[in-house]
Amino acid sequence: MKATRVGVSAVRQQVSAAEWDVRVDLAAAYRLVALFGWDDLVFTHISARVPGAERHFLINPYGMMFDEITASSLVKIDLGGAKVLESPYEINPAGFTIHGCIHAAREDAHCVMHVHSPNGVAVSAQREGVLPISQQSLFVLASLAYHDYEGVALNAAEQPRLIGDLGDKSYLMLRNHGLLTVGASPAEAFLYMYLFETTCTIQLRAQSGGKQLIPISDSILGGIRAAAAQVTRGQGSALVWPGLLRRLDRLNPGYGD
Repeated sequence: MKATRVGVSAVRQQVSAAEWDVRVDLAAAYRLVALFGWDDLVFTHISARVPGAERHFLINPYGMMFDEITASSLVKIDLGGAKVLESPYEINPAGFTIHGCIHAAREDAHCVMHVHSPNGVAVSAQREGVLPISQQSLFVLASLAYHDYEGVALNAAEQPRLIGDLGDKSYLMLRNHGLLTVGASPAEAFLYMYLFETTCTIQLRAQSGGKQLIPISDSILGGIRAAAAQVTRGQGSALVWPGLLRRLDRLNPGYGD
């Protein structure tokens, strides 16, 4: 994709202040995914619901690298993937197959983040999935679901099974495919993904040591699961997000353009 520049003021004047704020946070989330090394060139997606327009969403321009996405370049679409605000950019309709059905089924799914990070894909290929061997894993296990691989996500017939597997969880491991998180905001979805990816990284490193692993006891894990409603909401995203934005301002400014 040729990186055609969209006028910031032109887009900002056509959207509400609330939508612009989400655009800035979503663009920042894309750049942070790139900064943390979770991007897969242009082949994954993060989507966010437009405030005040429950059936409208923001998603990346297809072909634009995650570290160059801006608030004004994000494309506004409906549940069918059709553009609802004029944009010189196109989207990958297949990329919204997963995201669209989750947004439609989950009222709380304001942001859906999906990555093909190497560590996440590696653990997704392990039969036992996430193991309770780290403190980070407990937060994930408290609200984790699995969905079996059915091929490249192009078939709408898969959507009911995906939604059924996800249920009301915040973390979804797509077997042989990658990781997905659902959050109330880009900040929350990003923090969940940080915990998910960190959990997978720790697990692979622990396994590579070749020694017997020490699982966290069922009594501790059971207590975390019983408190899932508390431990899977507000895990410090409001505290962490401003610092992450400051890091972006130092290393890759311009996401708010």
